[in-house]
Amino acid sequence: MKKRDFLQIGGAAVGAIALSRFFPSRAPDQAAAQTNVHAEGSFPVSKTEAEWRKILTPAEFAVLRQEATERPYSSPLNQIKAQGIYNCAGCNSPLYSSETKFESGTGWPSFYASLEDAVATREDRSLLMLRTEVHCATCGGHLGHVFADGPKPTGKRHCINGVSLKFEAA
Repeated sequence: MKKRDFLQIGGAAVGAIALSRFFPSRAPDQAAAQTNVHAEGSFPVSKTEAEWRKILTPAEFAVLRQEATERPYSSPLNQIKAQGIYNCAGCNSPLYSSETKFESGTGWPSFYASLEDAVATREDRSLLMLRTEVHCATCGGHLGHVFADGPKPTGKRHCINGVSLKFEAA
């Protein structure tokens, strides 16, 4: 074996191992069940795609049901300083209190904690990185992602698409 062949095979093996962490290691049917958090009937509030399209704006549908991301600094919710509750734009369930909102400088509304049992998380391996997706525990709507670089007391930053939320002043 030539040195070049050895290095190519070794490099390919190392690359395959590195990439394998971005792909699920369970059976395909289990992987599909985990990645489809919006499956009809899997949440207390469940609607068909057609029903969601009737009640959501195109932007809300793209984020909540198709896991899109709005442009940074585009949400009017970034400017809100009033006391109140941020509800899910899909099902109106209370998700975040204004008391936990903070300015993260990321361009999206950010919170260091959600209301109790209001959100659920799952592993997100899209975009060749490992992240934690956060979604509404009532309807399964995609809200954004949670990162471990937030302020005390939790150290978490819930980076949330503003279009997925509706603000209700106190």
